[in-house]
This record gives sequence, structure tokens and C-alpha cells, in this order.
Amino acid sequence: MGQGHDHTNHKTKHHDHSHHHSSASKNLALAFVLNLFFSIFELVGGIYSNSIAIISDAFHDFGDALSLAFVWYLQKVSARPIDRHFDYGYKRFSILGALIISVLLSVGSIFMIIESIKRIITPVESKADVMFLLAIVGVLVNGIAMLRLQNGSSFSEKAVFLHFLEDILGWIAVLVGSVIMYFWDVPWFDPMLSLAIAIWILYNAYGNTKQVMRVFLQAVPVSLNRSDLISDWKKIKGVKSIHDIKIWSLDGNHHVASLHVLLDQKIKLNQFQKIKEQIRKIALQYEIIHTTIELETDEEKCNLHIN
Repeated sequence: MGQGHDHTNHKTKHHDHSHHHSSASKNLALAFVLNLFFSIFELVGGIYSNSIAIISDAFHDFGDALSLAFVWYLQKVSARPIDRHFDYGYKRFSILGALIISVLLSVGSIFMIIESIKRIITPVESKADVMFLLAIVGVLVNGIAMLRLQNGSSFSEKAVFLHFLEDILGWIAVLVGSVIMYFWDVPWFDPMLSLAIAIWILYNAYGNTKQVMRVFLQAVPVSLNRSDLISDWKKIKGVKSIHDIKIWSLDGNHHVASLHVLLDQKIKLNQFQKIKEQIRKIALQYEIIHTTIELETDEEKCNLHIN
């Protein structure tokens, strides 16, 4: 009978979303700056300590810094409003960044696994005391970035958080390894720890990539209980049944829905708008920011079947 568009969003809801975009952008900017400066510091320290592992990681971190800059840019783009090019806005640019960094994280983990296996086979001697000092700085710098990102709700922030978690665990491995190698002649210990961490990070990166792909493929959001939502809609007075329900997500946090509602014959025309408002109010409770509603009567449905 008619389509409705979600014009009932509260100002506080809009403010929360704007604040979230601003916070996510600042967190990603901090992550980029820390990664860039630390990769330069790491390169100098790696050359001085004669550690191939640290030099390799410095180049790895520099590449990560460039990818973080790209993800940060995409996060800023995702805050743009609806325009003639994108009817739903730019929110999906955020998960594009998350996909890119998740893939890079997976590639980095595979590279780390290969390097770790090489070092287990042919251990490399290095200055354990310098490695120890670099590891402390590494844990502190990556720890600061990780704490800023730990409460992030966007896929981009989660992917970058995982990246810093990989780095901080890697530096803890270097820290423990440097202490053990300082007192005992066991150069294989550090690559063994690195191997275990790389496998664990690869597993988590796979999980993050899987979630991002679900959003791209327009799956029903995992965080949303579809049956509860439909049940709440059906409880609205005057709603006889609901069909043709479509629920998907723009970026993992902001969801979209469309549905056809069959109304009771007793419902009068002046009550239609009230029913629509109730449907949208319930949808907002499930993080659905845009709801398109098609209202039908028994008579209209019969005509559709005849045609």
C-alpha cells in the first residue's frame, strides 16, 4: 500500500553515531602515527643489535603503517552522509578497510610462520641485551595503541586491534626469548614462540575476515536475533502477519530492513502511520537505522494472488 522511510531516528542516536565515527578515526590516526615512528626506531635498533628478526619486523611494521593510513582514510570516508552516488551513505567503506587489513594481517602471519620455521632450522645469534630493551619499548608503544582500540566497535578498529595484539605478543616473545637467550644458549626459543603466536593470530584474522565477508554478502547480522525481532513486530496491535522480511547490515553496526505487513481488516486508514511508527521504534532497538515498510490488507493480497 505504501513504502515508508526511516525519518524517526533520535538526535541522540545520530550524535552517538557521529561520535563513534570521530572516535574511530582518532584511534586509527594514533595507530598509524605510532606504527610509523616505531618502525623507524625498530629499524635502527635492529641494525644495531644485528637482529635479522627485528629488521624484518621493522619493514613489516612500515608496510602496516601505510595500510593503516589507508584504513584511516576509509574510516573518515565512511562518515560521509548520503549523496547522489551512495543512497545508503559511505558506511561500507569502513569494512572495506577492515577487509584490507585483515588480509594483510593474514599475509603477515604466514610470512612470520615461514620466517619462524627458518630460524628454528638455522638459529640466528643476536645481542640479547639490546633485544630486551627494544622489546620493552615495543610492548609499551603497541600496548598504548591497543588500549585505545580495545573498545572499538567498527570492523576496522577490531582488525587494527588484532594487528597490535599480534605485535605486542610478538614483542613479549622477544622479551622472554632475550632473557632466556641471555642466560642459556637456546637461540631456537624465540622463533618457537613467534611460530605459536603467528598461528594464533592467523586463526583470529580468519575469524575477522569471515565476519567482514558476511557483511559484504548481506547476511543477517550475527548480533541480531531475527526471530525475536519478528516476534516483537507481530505483537503490534493490528498486525495480522509479516512476510518478505529482508535484514542486512551496512557495516556490522548499522543495519537495514524491509518487510511487508499484512494488516487486520478492522484497522482503519488513520491508524496506518501509528503502526509504521511502532514497527520502526522496535527496529531501532535492534540497531536497524533504516526500515522500509509495505502495508497490505487482505483485499490487496487477494488481488495480488489473482494477478
